[in-house]
Amino acid sequence: MLMAGRLKIAYYGEEGSYSEQAAIKHFGNSYVFQGYRFLPEIFDAVKNGTAYGIVPIENSTEGPVTQTYDLLLESDLTIVGEEVVKIDHCLIANPGIGMKDIRTVYSHPQALGQCRSYIEKHGFNSIPFYDTAGSVKMIKEKKLKDSAAVASSMAASVYKMKVLAKSIQSNKRNFTRFIVMAKKSKTTEWNKTSIAFGSRHRAGSLFHALNCFAKNGINLLYIESRPIIGRPWEYNFYIDCEGSIKDKKLSAAIKELRKDATFVKILGSYKSARRLNRS
Repeated sequence: MLMAGRLKIAYYGEEGSYSEQAAIKHFGNSYVFQGYRFLPEIFDAVKNGTAYGIVPIENSTEGPVTQTYDLLLESDLTIVGEEVVKIDHCLIANPGIGMKDIRTVYSHPQALGQCRSYIEKHGFNSIPFYDTAGSVKMIKEKKLKDSAAVASSMAASVYKMKVLAKSIQSNKRNFTRFIVMAKKSKTTEWNKTSIAFGSRHRAGSLFHALNCFAKNGINLLYIESRPIIGRPWEYNFYIDCEGSIKDKKLSAAIKELRKDATFVKILGSYKSARRLNRS
């Protein structure tokens, strides 16, 4: 938990979104929270003076939020923390509407993917929307009588809407990881580091890059690849690993990586969110 104060926290989506839940969970209630419709707006807000931004980066069912990774590489912001939120989706409609009335479901593409089995089972059409809570707000404002939204129970409460069904996601252990961003880190509670790097386009280059961490006893937690724009079939790589950039072993691994990679960018060292109970 970062020190509270009347500072602004930028989050993704409308009031009642899972990102707002992550922000409140991470910071408490002593901050001013501001929702944004598009991810780049959050990066810009933090760059231009907002204290912190919080954005989704990975879901345990649908995988990475690829735009977040692309924006991290383009931005000068630093990851200063993370939060994990359990995602429990509800089917939400206007008051007075029943299941038999629903023909179409709106929500964020990742939420629709997480509820794919339920949606297909009921024969609903699905239409992607920019945000889960935003889809609830939209069907309320338009007074749609044949449509529902996939969002949290918090969103239903915020907009005074009706919950038709709870826990409709396919995987009941469904979690989203969020990262907290700032211009610079103000904490020293670091036990996790995120790094981006480019691998040379030759045999064994990725192996040698990752072996820098193995040789120094660094545990890799996650690896993701993203296409390099304008260079088909070439990729940048993102990794999460245990340790702080101030640790001697990790510093040594990064020094070796710089010799073999086309570039290395430290995205941030920060305190890891509490590990989930996997039982």
